[in-house]
Amino acid sequence: MDELVKIISERTGLPADQARAAALAAVDFLKSKLPEAMQGYVDMALNSGGAGGGDIASQATNVLGGLFGGNK
Repeated sequence: MDELVKIISERTGLPADQARAAALAAVDFLKSKLPEAMQGYVDMALNSGGAGGGDIASQATNVLGGLFGGNK
């Protein structure tokens, strides 16, 4: 999640606390669109510091960056 917050902050110029609020809102929205059985995977991907987590977080930030006016 910290990586997502950092990228949102960098791409939008928002302070870290506002970027975190935006990230949480976006993640909550995305999770609400998934079946309940899959919602935990979003948290695991965003909180994973291990293999694969960074790749998924990077892909998510590219999409979210576009939503917040940043580069895709």
